[in-house]
Amino acid sequence: MAEVEIKVKGIVKDNDTYLVVKKWYDDRVVDPYRWQFIDGDIEVGEDPAKAVVRVIKEQTGIDAVMDSPLYTWSYTVGEHHIVGICYECFALNKEAVLSEELQEYEWISKDEFETYIDNKDLLHDIANSNLI
Repeated sequence: MAEVEIKVKGIVKDNDTYLVVKKWYDDRVVDPYRWQFIDGDIEVGEDPAKAVVRVIKEQTGIDAVMDSPLYTWSYTVGEHHIVGICYECFALNKEAVLSEELQEYEWISKDEFETYIDNKDLLHDIANSNLI
C-alpha cells in the first residue's frame, strides 16, 4: 500500500520581495544546498493554512499570515506519494533566525526567481499561478 505525505510551501512576500532559503538538498553533489521557498510537512489533524504559517515560523523565525493558495503539486517516488499545497504568505517581520537545516536566506524580486531557483517544475508552477 502506498504511503501519502502532505506538504505545504510558503512563498513569503514583503512588499515587492520574496523570501528564499538555502536548504540542504543532497550531499552526493558538489553544492549540496539549493535555493528554494519554505516548505514542510503538515502534522496529523493540522489545517494546511495554519501549517504553512507554523512551518515558516519554525524554519525562519518570521511571523507570517497566509493570504491565498497558489497551486498544488504531487509526485511519486516508489510507493511514496507526496501531495503539496503552495500558499502566498505575507511577512510581518523580515529578520530571520534560521533553523539548523537552512544555511542562508535572501529577499529577492520576482525577476530574480530564475537566478536563484533551479527547480524548473517549481518555476513553471509559479509562472502558472496568479503570483506572476
